[in-house]
Amino acid sequence: MAKPPLSGIRVCDFTWVWAGPYCTLQLAHLGAEVVRIETRTRPCVTRMLPPWPDAVFDSLNKSGYFNQYNQGKKSLALNFKHPEAKEAAWRLIKQSDVVINNFAAGVLDKMGFGYEAVKKVNPNVVMITLSGYGDTGPYSEYVSYGPAQVPLSGLSALTGYKGFPPMHAGFSYADPNAGVHGAFAVISALFHRAKTGEGQYIDMSQWECAIDLLAEGILEYTMNGREPERVGNRDPQMAPHGIFKCLDLPEKILDVTIDQWVSIICADDAEWARLARAIGKPELASDSRFATLAARKRNEDALEAILSEWTAPRKVADVVTALQAAGVAAGACADSKYISEDPHLTERGYFVYREHPEVGKRQHCGIPWRMSGTPCEVKTAAPLLGQHNNEVMTGLLGYSAEEVEAMRAKGALD
Repeated sequence: MAKPPLSGIRVCDFTWVWAGPYCTLQLAHLGAEVVRIETRTRPCVTRMLPPWPDAVFDSLNKSGYFNQYNQGKKSLALNFKHPEAKEAAWRLIKQSDVVINNFAAGVLDKMGFGYEAVKKVNPNVVMITLSGYGDTGPYSEYVSYGPAQVPLSGLSALTGYKGFPPMHAGFSYADPNAGVHGAFAVISALFHRAKTGEGQYIDMSQWECAIDLLAEGILEYTMNGREPERVGNRDPQMAPHGIFKCLDLPEKILDVTIDQWVSIICADDAEWARLARAIGKPELASDSRFATLAARKRNEDALEAILSEWTAPRKVADVVTALQAAGVAAGACADSKYISEDPHLTERGYFVYREHPEVGKRQHCGIPWRMSGTPCEVKTAAPLLGQHNNEVMTGLLGYSAEEVEAMRAKGALD
């Protein structure tokens, strides 16, 4: 049977919160053995974040947030106040192909696990630090969180309505984006090592990863000396390009009415003609107000009013079906209920259900790729804190059962 592409690769995972765990999640999805190093004295903040089953926080192991981004990993809980715990971490580092952290620059060095120390015991290791601002530069020691990096990257300056202030992108976009970039860098370094036998250190800036996605905004300034204008849901070139109100969801959720919206986009005049026919107004294709892209942009308010009038009395699904049948890019503005019940995602097996010791089987997002030659799967649910202490200590690191119990009694194992 074919093995996943990173089968046989072991990752010593010092990460926490979101960017780092999202990086190691990709590696776990690809078949790597990922061992998280955690502690009860300062548990990962995501273990304490909602959502929790039945909206009750009564355990460090029930966070849906943590359990989503740590699927397929193992947890080794160590208390670094004890030298025995540090020795266990060193044993893991010596037997790992990759060491990952997303602390601020220099933090891991202060803990005693910096790259210069690591490569002395494991010269071929690939090590990456996904810090907020990189290891060098005047901001290198600044505190960093993804939500603050969204505006710092320039994304908020591009987001918002005309005449309104900058807006947040809706979630901490910089975190998972950095995780994907980090995973790509690690895989590239492993590929280099396979060819040359050489390990290396990767200094990665989460901020730079976010800026990397916004080249058009930066180029508008560097090439033309002006800042791009915020245009809300509209596009600088395409029209129509926006979201349009549909019928509300028939049933309320927690006694709240849920409004429904559809996204409609036309990139050229041919698509506009198909859209006009689909809404029963073919004459709009030759209407002087809308016949060309430039004309549609000049009359975008009137254009959106016509589309809103057509979508308002209809269900989202009916609008999407009709427009997609006509070859028009339309899609629901999906809420969480819509996504979790979507038949397309279900048929493709995107959602995963793995048994978790404390929350049972819950729906989680799975792997968004399918590989014909090296199939990947979510092996297990996210780990309980310290769930794999015995397995890792005795099975991998060579400790006897008696030594493990002695460390546990001393408090070196959490």
